[in-house]
Amino acid sequence: MQVRSSRRVRAVVGGALALALALTGCSGSTPEFTYTPPEQVDAALPEDVTAQLQSAVDRAMVTTGATGAIVGVWVPWSGQWVTGVGTQSGGESAKVTKDMTFRIADVTRLMTCDVLYGMADAGEVELEAPVTQHVSGVADLEDITLLDLCNGTSGVGSSEAKAKPFWLKTPAREWAPLRLASYGLGVSRTAAHTAYRDSDAGYILLGLALERVSGKTAAELIDEYVTTPLGLASTSLPSPVAAAPKPGPSLDGNYLPPAEGGGYDCAAPIDITKSSSSIGFTDSGVTSNITDLGRYVQAEARQALRAEGAEPARFAEPLPTSSKAPSWYQATGGALMVGSMIGQQGWVPGYATAAYSDPATGFTVAVTLNNSSAGGSIAAYLAWQLAAIASKAPAAEGQTAPEFGLPFTAEQYGQSIADAAICSPPAE
Repeated sequence: MQVRSSRRVRAVVGGALALALALTGCSGSTPEFTYTPPEQVDAALPEDVTAQLQSAVDRAMVTTGATGAIVGVWVPWSGQWVTGVGTQSGGESAKVTKDMTFRIADVTRLMTCDVLYGMADAGEVELEAPVTQHVSGVADLEDITLLDLCNGTSGVGSSEAKAKPFWLKTPAREWAPLRLASYGLGVSRTAAHTAYRDSDAGYILLGLALERVSGKTAAELIDEYVTTPLGLASTSLPSPVAAAPKPGPSLDGNYLPPAEGGGYDCAAPIDITKSSSSIGFTDSGVTSNITDLGRYVQAEARQALRAEGAEPARFAEPLPTSSKAPSWYQATGGALMVGSMIGQQGWVPGYATAAYSDPATGFTVAVTLNNSSAGGSIAAYLAWQLAAIASKAPAAEGQTAPEFGLPFTAEQYGQSIADAAICSPPAE
């Protein structure tokens, strides 16, 4: 494993990480950096809990048109459930397995902000630097900072609506980051600094700025600041050349064509496994597997890549995700806050992914579905439903369940998934 220079080291993580989940992977230990995942009961979750989790995943797959899913649920005081569900293409000979690699969508945003904070902590860039100082061709953003891009407070719009048809029709196209971001920049801006606005263009611009500051590629920066120190051997921002997610076997990704009369043709998914990572770049381009994803989001929730007490605190001042959102659903620092859990969710062509972790206990949930047509919301609803189910798992022998609860129920988000369905169960 690569040894990091002392000026790039932000954390020596010790006793504070001793309570919860042990996700497999290289420890990243060097004289300069130590990441110790918290303890996890090394056993399966109780059968009744697993049955509820399985049922929730099965229903979500039907409603989204997905043929497969990969799920990780780690309950430190009780056990874990890490599994592949369903098939690659509906055939019994192509079962989904838990070691498959997939696209993690907007969880990439967290990693891009990790790089920003890592470089800032090392004195290599200022969080409050104007975007125009590092990215040319965006003169109208002179009042916007790199921190605004990370926090989602730039007021910049999203490129998704205009770019999506190109992504689906020409998935091998290699996008220049500024060209892709221009679709979002062409949308009317909202007030900056004081309100959150979901903006893929903002995270693309942030990645471009970090490349220009450092003289390194975004892939090299994510490797240096995120995947190498945390020992995420199966996680990377791939080359923009179109390919299936790597390394190892990949989870096939699909989307649904439109049906005559409206809606989707749920019986005819279109394979889009091979696509260019430039579709997402530093907003949503990273690939991973479920073990790495769980390990990452758990470490991220605890801010393990920064020194204890590092300022400014990344998640200290979250904002509502919208005026209609529940009070417990907030955003800042590239993350979404769901009650006490910190994480992200989203979609890229072929995949919908969500991952969340509670920093106090290490309780962690991650899931991906292999069809993107329903968008990222259902992946989030499924992650929250699984979290609500698993949070009630009883303590294993010799363990004590912590004071931990969520501001919603499994039934609530089971209903949300049903209400957002784009496919229906087959008639009996």
